[in-house]
Amino acid sequence: MTRARREQVSLLDTPYYHCISRCVRRAFLCGQDKLTGSCFEHRRQWILDRLTFLEQVFAIDICAYAIMSNHYHLVLCVNETQAQGWSDDKVLQRWLMLFSGPPLVQRYLQQDALSAAEQARVAEYAADWRVRLADISWLMRCLNESVARQANLEDGCTGRFWEGRFKCQALLDEQALLTCMAYVDLNPLRAGMAKTPEMSDFTSVQQRIAQRTDVSKQRELPALKRLSAHQADVDAQASVPFALRDYLGLVDWTGRCARADKRGAIVADTPPILQRLCIEPAQWQRTMLPAGLRFQQAVGSVARLQQYAENIGRRWVKGQAQARQLYTASEPVASPSAG
Repeated sequence: MTRARREQVSLLDTPYYHCISRCVRRAFLCGQDKLTGSCFEHRRQWILDRLTFLEQVFAIDICAYAIMSNHYHLVLCVNETQAQGWSDDKVLQRWLMLFSGPPLVQRYLQQDALSAAEQARVAEYAADWRVRLADISWLMRCLNESVARQANLEDGCTGRFWEGRFKCQALLDEQALLTCMAYVDLNPLRAGMAKTPEMSDFTSVQQRIAQRTDVSKQRELPALKRLSAHQADVDAQASVPFALRDYLGLVDWTGRCARADKRGAIVADTPPILQRLCIEPAQWQRTMLPAGLRFQQAVGSVARLQQYAENIGRRWVKGQAQARQLYTASEPVASPSAG
């Protein structure tokens, strides 16, 4: 049975989530339509442009992304603390960057005289919009509706462009976050669209590699949630809890065995980050192959999956068998903080 998104997103367990949106039927998000000869590669930039805008509005950080021919992946981090720190005026101004808003709010921001009842109504708007600006469903709605309108206008048609709902996985610990970010960044390699991470266009790993050597390339791209420059800084505020150098090394190592045109083979020099997070290397490589990530509603250690199920009011969630094989730690790993 389909469950409401609010019953699946549990900020008590984790601020990190993996989201996937897929086009309906033969609609093209990007790529080349071999049947008609039409090219839709320019639509990839639509996604990046909209993401760049939305991350300036929402209290949601982008950890990873990959834009494929008929779907895209996002790894997001809900920064609830940031949203709670905004003043009512800032919340109203941010919301009006997305929607026109009621005339009452326009009058308030223009500093017109308002009655006590009107001021109370404005405060209600601000409280409601503050919640929405830290809500993954609202971010995905603002992203998908914009792209769908552009695509339908270009195609000269109306109707549904995306599947009914985006898929969402809770990433319950550092192991899960690392697994999903790498899985997302390696999508073009698995699909045979690129041979190396730095050649995988429209992915966060390519952006991170480029920005590591050229600061000017940070402009006009999503402001990715920061990975620490050094292992000693992994607990720094606003950073993903592992070092940039370790992450890039892991993605490069994994990518050598994750391409769809090659059989999986375990490279001898296992990256230290797998050892630190108690991830089994052989199972990691199998997870990074096509259809290897079999978790559904949430990803994490067995203990974290069991706790998540309890917190959302379910007896259990799928993925515990794969968790036992992939994550070998005997003790549960702490949930990653939003920073």
